[in-house]
Amino acid sequence: MERTECTQRILDAKAAKGLTFAEIGGKIGRSEVWTTAAIFGQAQMDASEADGLCDLLGCEPEVSLALQSHPMRGSLDSIVPVDPLIYRFHEITQVYGTTIKAIINEKFGEGIMSAIDFEMTIDKKEDPKGDRVILTMNGKFLPYRKW
Repeated sequence: MERTECTQRILDAKAAKGLTFAEIGGKIGRSEVWTTAAIFGQAQMDASEADGLCDLLGCEPEVSLALQSHPMRGSLDSIVPVDPLIYRFHEITQVYGTTIKAIINEKFGEGIMSAIDFEMTIDKKEDPKGDRVILTMNGKFLPYRKW
């Protein structure tokens, strides 16, 4: 089974059961962001996670096998930036962009996060295993308008 078909079957079953990504993540013991990334083919589930998701959603064993396959990360088409720091943000949107979009749309509805009414903070957290970058993006939600 192709990963795109696997993703579509999961999303169809999720919608039919009225579940959120957070609820699915909770049932398999993972965060909503990681679970959504795995559903979109950007992370690899182990057998217990994949089987748990399939049991919850009523998906066939082929879906479980596809969820356990090695991911081909990068879900968006675009020109790749060359600066290493900026490239990492490109990589984040390649791997987690569809996940971020799906969770924002699920929580807020159809729309976007403003880059005009927007704030961002960048903090440093010291960690013995390597200092951590804490990036917080805070943008106004803008629903798409119907007319």
